[in-house]
Amino acid sequence: MARILIADDSPDLLQVLVMILRDAGHQTTAARDGQEALSLLKRIEFDVMITDIVMPNKEGMETIMEARRLVPGLKIIAMSGGGWMSAQHYLDVASKLGASVVLTKPFSGDDVLAAVRRVLSETNKP
Repeated sequence: MARILIADDSPDLLQVLVMILRDAGHQTTAARDGQEALSLLKRIEFDVMITDIVMPNKEGMETIMEARRLVPGLKIIAMSGGGWMSAQHYLDVASKLGASVVLTKPFSGDDVLAAVRRVLSETNKP
């Protein structure tokens, strides 16, 4: 199965996503923000990164752009519940920056698994 990096500042959501993805057979690594996620990307090879958009230290848009530079073929799933702008606005921008799939919070475990299946079935994009 896939090696998946999950970046979100909510410990509860991180724990739930780790459980859902591990139960589906994936290897998961959790990061508390974009800065930690990028540090992990420099040391470990991942197939997929799932990242929140609104996070402290390094937000998701910047994380997506830097991840795209570090690992051009990385599959990226962006998720957001919104912030000072609507979730849809954040996710539209995330798509333009390189996220293959976007999820609006709240979402179901099935939604996450479907998103992972979708990005894994894509051909590599530069």
